[in-house]
Amino acid sequence: MSNQAETSVPFSARVSIEQVEEGTELAPKFDEHGLIACVTTAAGSGEVLMLGYMNQEALRRTIATGEAHYFSRSRQVLWHKGATSGLVQKVVELRIDDDQDAVWLRVEIPGDASCHVGYRSCFYRSVPVGPGDFSRVLKFEESEKVFDPKQVYGDAPNPTKL
Repeated sequence: MSNQAETSVPFSARVSIEQVEEGTELAPKFDEHGLIACVTTAAGSGEVLMLGYMNQEALRRTIATGEAHYFSRSRQVLWHKGATSGLVQKVVELRIDDDQDAVWLRVEIPGDASCHVGYRSCFYRSVPVGPGDFSRVLKFEESEKVFDPKQVYGDAPNPTKL
């Protein structure tokens, strides 16, 4: 698919609350940085895989190609998920929330993993809540990595920034 076709997916202007909340026009609201939040879940299990952000181009490309594209806030670039690792997220369903300022993708992934650290989900740890221990030691919810990041990414720089 050509770049022109990918960027020609139209968004409507936001003209009324009724149009945004009850209408059939796609009129996404991007934040002051030009981004919209995107929750991505596994199509089969419903497990949350990641939270990412899209700019207009990423959302348009996702719609046009059926593969997830994001905007990397740390690298400040458009990012086709899986272009390096081969773990491309095939979009099964794309939903937008009531006020059109958040997106939900249900995806299928070859190899069934999404996290650059090697776990299935980017949400592989939990935080204890409630009264008691205030050390808040993180608990690993995934017991092992699905893939070895060194083998998949080689010498590519880690996207995590301190």
